[in-house]
Amino acid sequence: MSYEAKLRELGYTIEAAKLDNGVFLGAVRSGNLVFTAGQVSSWGEQAIKGKLGADVSVEEGYTGARLCALGCLRAVKSVTGSLDDVVRIVKVLGMVNVAPGFDDTPGVIHGCSHFLREVFGEAGHHARSAVGMTIPFNYAVEIEMVVEVR
Repeated sequence: MSYEAKLRELGYTIEAAKLDNGVFLGAVRSGNLVFTAGQVSSWGEQAIKGKLGADVSVEEGYTGARLCALGCLRAVKSVTGSLDDVVRIVKVLGMVNVAPGFDDTPGVIHGCSHFLREVFGEAGHHARSAVGMTIPFNYAVEIEMVVEVR
């Protein structure tokens, strides 16, 4: 099954989007690698905002990380034309908007990692960082990816 078909089976249709916002690009291809800009925990009408450990639960953050992954995949598709061109997910940088004392950033970013494995199988198994910080506009999660493509 193609990756695009797998996403449709999971209930997601990913359309290409404009990548140039006038200040930076949402993704850049260099050779066979696509580097995405940070994608926040928002997809369609759903947005997860707030600080983990205060306003947002780990479970909500996990869902937010999945939304970020969708945004990253949209950026990759916008550069390549098709997610079926993905060879593997190379690296994920997961950033979590944390309240003082919150340290389960891996538990939040697992939402992205599990989703990528569900869609891409072994090709979705990646290197990863999961760090806590302040995210712009109070989004709960932000994720960047490096993706190898054909």
